[in-house]
Amino acid sequence: MRKSFHFILYSLLAMLMTVLWGCSEDKSGVSSPPMGSNQEDARPAKLRIGWVFAMANAPALVAKQKGYFKDEGLDVDIVSFTSGPIVHQALAAGELDMAYIGSPPVYHWYSRGLKSQIIAKVNYGQAAVITRKDAGINSLADLKGKKLAGVRKGSGMDVLLRGYVLGEAAKLKPDEDVQIVPMPPGNMGSSVEAGVTDAAFIWEPFTSQYLIRGKTKVIFDVNEALPKYPWYIIMALPDTIKNNRAAIVKALRAHKRAVDYLNSSPDAGNDIIAAAFKLEDVTDEQGNIYPGTDIVVQARQRLGWEWRITVKDKAFIQRLMDYSHSLGYIKEKLNADDLVDLSLAEEAMQ
Repeated sequence: MRKSFHFILYSLLAMLMTVLWGCSEDKSGVSSPPMGSNQEDARPAKLRIGWVFAMANAPALVAKQKGYFKDEGLDVDIVSFTSGPIVHQALAAGELDMAYIGSPPVYHWYSRGLKSQIIAKVNYGQAAVITRKDAGINSLADLKGKKLAGVRKGSGMDVLLRGYVLGEAAKLKPDEDVQIVPMPPGNMGSSVEAGVTDAAFIWEPFTSQYLIRGKTKVIFDVNEALPKYPWYIIMALPDTIKNNRAAIVKALRAHKRAVDYLNSSPDAGNDIIAAAFKLEDVTDEQGNIYPGTDIVVQARQRLGWEWRITVKDKAFIQRLMDYSHSLGYIKEKLNADDLVDLSLAEEAMQ
């Protein structure tokens, strides 16, 4: 009788174990992970990256479109903005982790307490001053007493315009000798063509878009005056660097891969750029039609891409900092070495 009882008890226990084992399997018959395992380890790391809407920031688009971020095990959202200060507002609000941006907004906010770091370079060149061919303006000196389309005050391009282009190269006083009219970059060329403004401090691909139309000309190319001057950089928030360093390193690997791809041939990535900026066919005054990719080809004459920050690049960033201080955008002088962290890029290249 006792043996029968034990037999029944063992049978019930065996049945119970079978049921429990079956519950631990999914419908495909694959066993579930053991208790205490982290299923999220296999998921792609999430990063939110902002970028200023400019052709020079094309590596962000290429890395996304070509799947380079994904290849590094990253799930990346990229969000475009019209200027650096707006990007930094999103960063300060905790809506972004990293950004492709000009260095002035980074150090402007650094001076206010947001200790972001510049971790890689994106490009060199991009900016120019254009005017109508029939405006009688042939040099920067001719801008005295004129209206110049520019960007939002305090943005990176504004620092370059006021500090270098007008202040240093032209020896003109912004807002006194030249009236700066802020507007979106997409409207600048039209404002010049229509005579609303006399000139515009503009960047690619917008510069080339209007040059091809045939009514405007370049009177000052910053990349000719300052060959290969660095412009857009990649920055990251301190909390992201501290808590998600591995993901940042992966993002920089994808960034370098995108830069290498863009530099692999004069046509590499042109279709991606033309599509992203919705560059439609342009007809010149003779009726010749140029597709969007032709705009990109001409734009690449005034800019290029690099990922490594050099000693010369840091010196230029310091120069911009000094402009911002003299313009009153920051109260205290800053040192570029305090903002530039090359360790993540070095780690990404290992």
